[in-house]
Amino acid sequence: MITIRKSGARGQADRGWLQSQFTFSFADYHDPNFIGFRALRVMNEDHVAPGQGFGPHAHRDMEIITFVMEGTLRHRDSMSGSHTLGPNEIQTMSAGNGIVHSEVNGSDTEPVHFMQIWIEPAAEDLSPGYQQVAIAPELKRGRLHLLAAPAGSTEKPATTINQDARLYLADLAGGETVQQSLGANRHAWVQVIRGTAALNGESLGQGDGAAVSGESELRVAGAGAEGAEVLVFDLP
Repeated sequence: MITIRKSGARGQADRGWLQSQFTFSFADYHDPNFIGFRALRVMNEDHVAPGQGFGPHAHRDMEIITFVMEGTLRHRDSMSGSHTLGPNEIQTMSAGNGIVHSEVNGSDTEPVHFMQIWIEPAAEDLSPGYQQVAIAPELKRGRLHLLAAPAGSTEKPATTINQDARLYLADLAGGETVQQSLGANRHAWVQVIRGTAALNGESLGQGDGAAVSGESELRVAGAGAEGAEVLVFDLP
């Protein structure tokens, strides 16, 4: 079964300096039908104005993944100091038993556009951790590249998370297809972050997501001349 979450149906927030779209309930936006999906709790698409951002705030007991599409994001936390994140990099932060961080647009002239993803950890009160890894563009072209997975996975991920979940990234030309098997009692979420795609024959536009249950295989194809860039989650 595939349930599509259209881009335009997402929650919206406009703070002037911040434009956000919420796939799942977040902050003041609440939809009882979209609290999260399996271990995937948050999927926010944010646009932050030049020189603006989120001041210091605390998190705990969450795996937080940030992926920048355009611009730069300056991050500072109470554990690892200051970092700058740009396109083709993944930042994975395990909030664990508590961390304070801030996120600010790294430019005074250009906006930043990024996805922030929260995954519930398999256990509480873990030690916090920070990872930031550059992703060579060729690693995602025409294939699923593993961005995050638990330690000890058969396929080595770019970053590790404290949950039996896997996050892949693929950059697909029009008509190009990738396939991924889903194990018994596994589920998937597919999010289109650029272009248009087809998931098992279902059309998905930019910003659309899809929950997948009861399917043994995912077939994701780029559509149209532009193709698509997609995030694929394999979830318990």
